[in-house]
Amino acid sequence: MIKLTRLNGKPFILNAIYIETIESFPDTTITLTNGRKYVIKETEEQAVRMVKEFYHSITLIGTHPLGEEDDE
Repeated sequence: MIKLTRLNGKPFILNAIYIETIESFPDTTITLTNGRKYVIKETEEQAVRMVKEFYHSITLIGTHPLGEEDDE
């Protein structure tokens, strides 16, 4: 889950698993897999960073960039 802010300043929590797209129109708009859209105060870059951090926290993505391996 990530904490975002609506344009009116009201914060809300969104389950980032359901995000399909994040775009700037110029306001940052998040579209979910069910078609619902949210317009937020955060920039596109901030939203992407939060989603990546969330995915990392639930181990949906690894700790190393692609192509790098641990020394065993």
